[in-house]
Amino acid sequence: MNKKLKYAATAIAIIAGAIYLNNTNLLAEHHGGKSVLLAHRGMAQRFDERDLKNDTCTAARMLPPTHEYQENTISSMRASFAAGADIVELDVHPTTDGEFAVFHDWTLDCRTDGHGVTREHSMAYLKKLDIAHGYTADGGKTFPFRGKGIGQMPTLTEVLTTFPQARLLINVKSRDASEGEKLAAALAKLPAERRTQIMVYGGDEPVEAVRKRLPEIRTISRASIKSCLLGYIGYGWTGLLPKACSNAMVMVPINVAPWMWGWPDRFINRMKVANSEVFVLGSYRGGGFSSGIDTSEQFARLPQNFSGGIWTNEIEVIAPLVRR
Repeated sequence: MNKKLKYAATAIAIIAGAIYLNNTNLLAEHHGGKSVLLAHRGMAQRFDERDLKNDTCTAARMLPPTHEYQENTISSMRASFAAGADIVELDVHPTTDGEFAVFHDWTLDCRTDGHGVTREHSMAYLKKLDIAHGYTADGGKTFPFRGKGIGQMPTLTEVLTTFPQARLLINVKSRDASEGEKLAAALAKLPAERRTQIMVYGGDEPVEAVRKRLPEIRTISRASIKSCLLGYIGYGWTGLLPKACSNAMVMVPINVAPWMWGWPDRFINRMKVANSEVFVLGSYRGGGFSSGIDTSEQFARLPQNFSGGIWTNEIEVIAPLVRR
């Protein structure tokens, strides 16, 4: 081997060693403490997730119920916190009378006895609906919760009042920038310290509006999480973070996590420096994120003593595993 090749090999070895030392998890500081648990939609009825489409009525394919709670309700959120959740996720829609309704679906026809687009109604009308009307686990033969959800759709104000100290994740369901402006205006009325306990995610345009108006609130959107993760995979080995990873809720599918330089502790530490918080979801399936870490088998895939966030639809299953 001539001198030039030797020098090149030495340089490559030095660079490789530097990259390793800068990114190995073995030398990263591990912050103790249990994982932060995020309950998606609170305590909710589960459904068959096979072959889901955007317009699939999930209430019509409910699995046999194991509890009485309906997603996005005050009682569901209260039960989630009692079960061990540190954060509860909820969905919002603006209403024609200036409120934000806490409800998942874009339309009312699947879950409720109402009809039409959720945001095209007043909160006064939405309060009259039975949000448990459409749930069935046997193809429509029986509806075990029908009549039990009347008046149970809360407003965002009710949630904030009921849980004045709790951490919340608000999902903006639209791509309407004006909705982000309205949400920012509502959250701006809260004390500054309270706003730091709230995160917002959803459509690119409304989330960007919230981010600009209230920079103290951690946010993420589909475009920004893609920019954050792909950018980090590309050059995170340098220790530099993409701008989209700053002051953010960084959602990482469990099958993508090993591609993150310094996973888990060094990655988590770098995000903390950028005032961001990391949450692991279920595996990425090609069309979007899966919903969460929902089984003991999925939980077992997390690094031992994992101290980041865990996104789950089964808080009653995952919380005992974390405590144990």
